[in-house]
Amino acid sequence: MGGSECAEHIVMLPFMAHGHMIPFLGLAKKIKQTTGFKLTIVTTPLNVQYLTSYIDDPEIRLVALPFNGADHGLPPGAENTEGLPLHQMINIVRSTVALKEPFRNFISDISAKDGKPPLCIISDVFIGWVREVARSCGTVNVGFSTAGAYGTTCFMSIWRDLPHLAAGDDDGEFTMPAFPDSCRFNVSRLHAFMRAANGEDSWSKVFGSIVAGSLESTGWLCNTVKEIEPLGSDALGKFTKLPVWCIGPFLPPAMINKGSRIIGRRSGKDHGLSPEKCIEWLDMHSEGSVLYISFGSQNTISASQMMALALGLEDSGKPFIWVIRPPIGFDIKGEFKSEWLPEGFTERMAGKKQGLLIHSWAPQLEILCHKSTGAFLSHCGWNSTIESLSQGVPIIGWPMAGEQAFNSKMMMEEMGVCIELAKGVQSTILRSDVKRVIDVLDSNKGIEMKENAVRIGELIRAAAREDETSKGSSLQAMDDFISTLLSKRIEA
Repeated sequence: MGGSECAEHIVMLPFMAHGHMIPFLGLAKKIKQTTGFKLTIVTTPLNVQYLTSYIDDPEIRLVALPFNGADHGLPPGAENTEGLPLHQMINIVRSTVALKEPFRNFISDISAKDGKPPLCIISDVFIGWVREVARSCGTVNVGFSTAGAYGTTCFMSIWRDLPHLAAGDDDGEFTMPAFPDSCRFNVSRLHAFMRAANGEDSWSKVFGSIVAGSLESTGWLCNTVKEIEPLGSDALGKFTKLPVWCIGPFLPPAMINKGSRIIGRRSGKDHGLSPEKCIEWLDMHSEGSVLYISFGSQNTISASQMMALALGLEDSGKPFIWVIRPPIGFDIKGEFKSEWLPEGFTERMAGKKQGLLIHSWAPQLEILCHKSTGAFLSHCGWNSTIESLSQGVPIIGWPMAGEQAFNSKMMMEEMGVCIELAKGVQSTILRSDVKRVIDVLDSNKGIEMKENAVRIGELIRAAAREDETSKGSSLQAMDDFISTLLSKRIEA
């Protein structure tokens, strides 16, 4: 696209969480490549600093709005969910309202400078007030879900429709309004805050308001591939009653095209071990033999779970890379103590070259792209899920919070790429449970999971490819989204 269209401006407002901001940046890059439009991502000062380390396009602008987390019951300096205990997540969700008037003023300033309002405001579906600002400033608002379609629909439906209340007890089953009756959900899979939701509790009130606001937008973007989530994509359209564009995934070219390693890709975090050292260790192991273990940037497990996981890993004899942090109840960014693992465990694993323990942060993309990585023990966050499946790596699920339990359920029942070890941080696991689940990877079921993951990976990569004669479905959805925006500009 060119000509006068290049003067169009899209403003983006992500929720303040790393797992939300990075897909927003991926979306900005994709829109920039597709259209040449001006792109501005608006967030808070510390989050601007964080995103700066990821941006390699000077034409994607970052703007900081004033924000003081302490005004909202957050720890000093807290501007995103990183390191926050779960009970404080509601505070940061509520705190986004403080950005409303500064954001409105910013949009007004842009309109005056450009001589017209932005073409669109793309906002996180976790921020429900943007539609009101967009309307008052003469533009349109489109929501962006950084999760998958299935997980998004389930998560939002719990807060809007409270379907679990019909289950009757803590182990009862229920259906979701946008899903077929044959798709059953169990209350035991819900996080404690969801199980307790009755419409009057604080979480219900906050998220109920967010969902209502987001559903007033012009349409929704979703960070998924329609072909891998046919049930979820259909359900999301029924739930929102709005146009839904599946425009994911936002992955590095090497993950889309395969065949080349991702070396030295840097982020705003210091890796606990360099990508080169990780690859050197992986090169010592046979193809598909290594289990990668990570619970994402915000999660850890209890001390007893950590001990059981370590013992089960040792019993299994399976080579593994484990991104390990202090257990629940301790500073997740603090020093790791040897007492949290079996005596001599680290030394034995290093001596046998069975296990590589990485403290704090690991080069996840490099690990998942390596031929020796055979499975991923994951919290089932959507970014990790897409990265893993894009490489044909099946998953052992241990969902923790948010929509992760729904992602795990979908991967087990709809995709056939996952087996669960545990649910949440309250689960009791034994070393025998760990060994049993790991042993599945080498069984007929494990082979089937791998085959399904490879098939899903091919669909993910195909959706993001373009050649002289065709475009993948996600690229087509992006074109349709942009065309829709431009037609609304002409109508206005």
